Amino acid sequence: MPVFTLIHQWVQRRRAIRRRWQVDAHQLLKADEVNAYYEAQRRVARARHRGDRDEFYHWAKVAAEVARISSLAEMDLDLVLQIADEEEARSV
Repeated sequence: MPVFTLIHQWVQRRRAIRRRWQVDAHQLLKADEVNAYYEAQRRVARARHRGDRDEFYHWAKVAAEVARISSLAEMDLDLVLQIADEEEARSV
């Protein structure tokens, strides 16, 4: 397989991954813009506690995208830590 084809396939996979987290970020914002960041962080914590590395990275990217595009989304670190603790307690 030519190198160009491999590079092209890799770029296409990366674009699909990027589109997925952008779409998920927009869906969370549409559902509840103020709490979208917290919901993404909740999903980050769930994936981490399940040991699902791919989903962990995905939802971390979604949270970052929410923070990047929304001026209304709340982002309180203490609340994020509380969410992580709650998700950890649920998984035990």
